Amino acid sequence: MSTEAQPLPFLTACERAGFGPVGVKQRPEDFIVEEVPLYEPAGTGTHVWFWIEKRNLSTHDAARLLAKALGKRPGDAGFAGLKDTLGVTRQWLTFEHVAPDLERAAAQNALDLGAQLRVLAVTRHGNKLKRNHLRGNRFEILMRAGEARGALLAQARKVLDELGRRGVPNYYGPQRFGRDGRNAELGRLLVAGDEAGYFAEAEKGGLRGPKARDRKLQELFVNALQAELFNRVLARRMPAIDELWEGDLAWLHRNGAVFKVTDLAAERPRCAAFEVSPSGPIFGPKMTFPAGRTEDLERDVLSASGIALEDFGRKEAGRQPGARRPLRVPLLEAPRLAEDPEGVRLAFALPSGSYATVLLREIVGDAPLAGANA
Repeated sequence: MSTEAQPLPFLTACERAGFGPVGVKQRPEDFIVEEVPLYEPAGTGTHVWFWIEKRNLSTHDAARLLAKALGKRPGDAGFAGLKDTLGVTRQWLTFEHVAPDLERAAAQNALDLGAQLRVLAVTRHGNKLKRNHLRGNRFEILMRAGEARGALLAQARKVLDELGRRGVPNYYGPQRFGRDGRNAELGRLLVAGDEAGYFAEAEKGGLRGPKARDRKLQELFVNALQAELFNRVLARRMPAIDELWEGDLAWLHRNGAVFKVTDLAAERPRCAAFEVSPSGPIFGPKMTFPAGRTEDLERDVLSASGIALEDFGRKEAGRQPGARRPLRVPLLEAPRLAEDPEGVRLAFALPSGSYATVLLREIVGDAPLAGANA
């Protein structure tokens, strides 16, 4: 099986020509991301929560800088998710048992954090913030299009109207597969149990020694393969991602529960109301298959990959159990558009785990999105 990324079909049917390359992230202020918390901190507790703003800085680097200023270890930091390096991003970082004088200094933005990081607010809660304790992310993006901005604005309005009604295709974005797109191939070798092939391929990309043996990195590669196969299933279901099939495993959006569709007439109105959506596979030995033609489609994609379901349970693959993922996601807030002298400003919010570049692609097509990796 080739793990080379394949063209992905669009949900919206419209012309995507005449814009040329649409620039994003040419300046930090062109790309603003703010996390939407799953819950608000209570204001009391032993864990201090820092609402930070970082500019062209990774979440790990921000945690390292704040930890140093607080006399803590970077590994002590709690955060809900990794935010983009390029751009202006805001999120919570947490540390337990912070010295009161340092907590006060942070609240006054008086810590020595450098020019790329500042603390906007400080509060407390009873527990450490953990990964995936996140409802979503709010984006504000300047799409630079020059003289084509009027046409781009009209196109964006049309596309966003349809995405608001039908949902955003829940493809994994290209950054999931690495800068050179090789992550899924490295994952395939691990899932196949071909460690020699994995190390040879990793070395071609400059990855060797302890870095190539890093288990967390290897798991990321296997996850990239799972993402590639999910994208292939979703591509086969397009554009019917807002339609349930008999035997589907439906995703309940309010809590992420999954159930088999046995009464299609009863579930169709719920799908139309965006209460439920069809789901797709994150392949693994403990994953539940749907029934009917949905099962046939998923097994066909898996068979074409040359990989057996139990292969994801290998030690080399990190023993991935498998899961389900919705084929579409809702816009969490009504999107906003405004024409700018240099392009179009777009604001929207997506659930955690979804990609802003997938939404942007529906507007501009496969024309390059300079710097986009959200």
